[in-house]
Amino acid sequence: MTPRTPDTATATDTAAKTLDHAIARAQGLDSLLRDLTDRAVQQVPGADACSVTVRRADRLMTLAGSTGLPSGLDLRQYENGSGPCVDAAESGEAQYSADLAAEDRWPPYTEYALATGVRCVLALPLAVEGETGAALNLYGLEPDSLAHGLDAARAFAERAADAVNEALRVERERASAADVRTALLSRSVIDQAVGMLMARERIDAHRAMERLRRVSQDRNVKLRDLCAQVVARASGGASHGRK
Repeated sequence: MTPRTPDTATATDTAAKTLDHAIARAQGLDSLLRDLTDRAVQQVPGADACSVTVRRADRLMTLAGSTGLPSGLDLRQYENGSGPCVDAAESGEAQYSADLAAEDRWPPYTEYALATGVRCVLALPLAVEGETGAALNLYGLEPDSLAHGLDAARAFAERAADAVNEALRVERERASAADVRTALLSRSVIDQAVGMLMARERIDAHRAMERLRRVSQDRNVKLRDLCAQVVARASGGASHGRK
């Protein structure tokens, strides 16, 4: 293991405290990432803007950008399939351009970035679980402006990956719990509708379910929604009958 230099250790410790605070106050992945990108600009010397790229549904997208991020800066890379954040996310290797005015790797993107005033770019890959590519992108308005912030940027990216992974894990757990609740509610209303149809038509559960499914298909209505209507109508009728 390579020993940390005092500067690197300081950058790592600062990033850790910064991101721990961001996680604590975040209300979800979107909130966390917005906070994270703004903090990256504050913590990395020479950074004027920051964004987070993640591949989802087989395409790269910017999940969050800091205040002051030029509009379209990342999107132009995704459209061209070429640029520092695309290369960092797909290759897993850091991409640094000290001066885009002298850069020849991404001509279409470089021209656009220069037009927005960006001169220096650093894209660092993020190891995000369950995703095939992610990157933390830092932008500077002066040539080589990020040169003195490389250690701080790497330390921040390492902690950022941990933070994003934790936020994604929580979101997946919440989504799973919501799916379970939805499934249980759906099962409950379907069972109620089947029971009502059995009592009214004097048929068994199998025939009641088949009849509901057939009506669902004929009306092009989800079975759960149809059953909810059946239960609601029956409940409404029972209420009127008690008056």
